[in-house]
Amino acid sequence: MVNLPKTIAIDGPAASGKSSIGQELALNLGYLFLDTGLMYRAVTWAALNQNIKITDEKMVNKLARQIKITIQSPSVKDDRQYDVLLNKKDITWLIRSQNVNDNVSQVSAYAGVREEMTARQRNIGKQGNIVMVGRDIGTVVLPDADLKIYLEASVEERAYRRFKEVLEHKGNETYQEILESMRRRDEIDSQRSIAPLKPAKDAIIISTDGKNKEQVIEEILRLMKT
Repeated sequence: MVNLPKTIAIDGPAASGKSSIGQELALNLGYLFLDTGLMYRAVTWAALNQNIKITDEKMVNKLARQIKITIQSPSVKDDRQYDVLLNKKDITWLIRSQNVNDNVSQVSAYAGVREEMTARQRNIGKQGNIVMVGRDIGTVVLPDADLKIYLEASVEERAYRRFKEVLEHKGNETYQEILESMRRRDEIDSQRSIAPLKPAKDAIIISTDGKNKEQVIEEILRLMKT
C-alpha cells in the first residue's frame, strides 16, 4: 500500500493553475485546501479600502497583524471556489480586482506582512493532510513538505486564463492590461529579497501549458504513487 504524502506544497506564478488544481487534488484526497495567495490579496484589499498608502510599509505591516482573515467552503453559488472573509465581511470577488492585482506583489514583499501570514499558514499546515498553494510554500512556509510541486506556464497563456475570468464576471480589463500587469508581478515576485518566487530544490516542475486541470491532477496522482 502506498503511503500518501501528508503535506503537499504547490507553488507557481499567477494563473499557473495552482488554486483550481490544488483544490481539486485536496478534494480527491479528502485533504484540507489552503490558497495562501488569498491572504495576501485580503491584506492588499484591506489597505486599499482603508486608504492606507501601499508604499507605507509600516502601516501595511501593522494592518496585517490586526485583521482577521477567514477562508472557508463557498456559501454562495456564483462559481467561487471558497469564501474569503475579512473581519467577517465577504470580499471573495473584491480581492480579484485589477487594483488588487496591481498592488498585491508589493504588499506581499513586506517583511512584516510575510512574517505574519507565514506564521498563520504554518499553524494551519501543522494539522497535516493538507494541500497548500502559493509562491513560497515549498521554500519557506512548509520546507519539509512531503511532496513539492511547482507549476509553470507561459505568461501569455496565464494572462489569457485571467482574461477569461474577467470576461465571465463582466470586468473591463483588457487582455493587454492583464498581460502587462502579470509581467510586472512576475518580475517583482521573482526578484524580491524575501521569499522570492522560485521552485524548491526538491520540487517537481510541471508545465500546465496546453493541459486541462484533470490532466495535471492525473500527473500529480501518478507521482504520488511512484
